[in-house]
Amino acid sequence: MAENIVLPTGQGEARLEQLQEFANQITLISDQIGFKISSRGWCYQLEGFGLINKSQFDRIETLINECRQIGLVPIDFTAEEEGRKFSGVEEPDPETPQEWIAKYVRAVGNCEQYFTPDWWDGEEYYIQMLVEKIDLKTLFRPVCNTFHIPIATSKGWSSMLQRAEYARRFKEAEEHGLKCVLLYCGDHDPDGLRISQFILLNLVDLARIVWSDGTEGYTPDKLVIDRFGLNHDFIIENNLTWIDNLITGSGRNLASPSHKFYKMPYVQNYLRDYGARKCEANALVVRPEQARALCTRAIERYLGARAEGRFINKEVDRLRSFNEAREDITVEQGSLAEAITEILQQLGEE
Repeated sequence: MAENIVLPTGQGEARLEQLQEFANQITLISDQIGFKISSRGWCYQLEGFGLINKSQFDRIETLINECRQIGLVPIDFTAEEEGRKFSGVEEPDPETPQEWIAKYVRAVGNCEQYFTPDWWDGEEYYIQMLVEKIDLKTLFRPVCNTFHIPIATSKGWSSMLQRAEYARRFKEAEEHGLKCVLLYCGDHDPDGLRISQFILLNLVDLARIVWSDGTEGYTPDKLVIDRFGLNHDFIIENNLTWIDNLITGSGRNLASPSHKFYKMPYVQNYLRDYGARKCEANALVVRPEQARALCTRAIERYLGARAEGRFINKEVDRLRSFNEAREDITVEQGSLAEAITEILQQLGEE
C-alpha cells in the first residue's frame, strides 16, 4: 500500500508524468483491494488509508476520471453507480427438483430464444440510439427491438462508461465494414438543437481510452450523428405543448439578459426563430403513434423501407436453423427432439 499519494499539479509534460504516477499508485491499490469501486468510493478508500482528506474528494474524482479519459487507467477501472437497488436477495424456489429439471429440458427445445445471431450481417449500417428522457426510451423501445437497435437514456451528459460502451460497439461495427449512425431524440431548446456537437465532442474526448482487455478507444471521424427530434415542424403538426420559458436545469433563465450565455449566437438565433419557449421531449408521450412513426422514419433513412421484413426473415432463419439442428442431432432414442419429449413424459410434464 502506498504510504502517500502524489496529486498532480502544473501543466504540460510535468503534469502528464504526475498523472502517470498517480495512475500507477491507484492501480497498485486497486490490485490489493481486489474489486472495483466508484470514483467517489475511491475518495473514501484513500481517506481511509490516511492518504487524503475530505477537502480533496472532488479533486480525486476529477483526477481519476482524467486518467480514465486519456488511457492511463482502463475506462472500466471504476464501478458504475447502480442506485438503490438491493443485490444478493435470494427467494426460495417454489418448484420441485423434477419441475426444475423439466424446465431446463424444455429449454433445450426452445433455446433459440436465448441465442443472439449477428443481426447486422449483410447490412450497410449499424445504428444505436440515445434519447433525452426515460419516457422516450419506453416509447421507442418496441421500434428499436424490431430492428435490434440498442437504446439508452443520456439525460444530457451521459457517463464516461456509457459513452465508452456505445463507442466500443461502433468501433467493432466499423471494423466489420459497417457505417455507424447514432440517432438522437431530445428537447427542443437552445442546447437540445446543438446536441450533435456535444455528443461528438464527448466521444472525441474518449478517443484515447483503453479497456481492461486492451481494447483501445474509438475515433468518431466517420460516425453519423442524426438528431431526428424534437423538431419545430413536428411540434406544430402534432400540437405538442410549449413551455413558455427557457429556464435551465440550474434554475436560471437562458432568455434573461443577465444569463452569461444570453448573448451567445446559438441563444440569440433560437430566440429569434422560436421565442422564449421550449418543448420537452416528454411531450411526445401524448402522441405515441406519431412518435413511433417518427422513430421508424429515422431508422429507415439508413436501413431502407424494407428493413423490417429483412429482420423478420433473420428471425425466421434463426428458428429454422435451430429446428434443423435438433433434428440432425441423434441419440439412442432417435432425434434430440424425440429424446426431449420422452424425458418430459417420464417427468410427467407431457
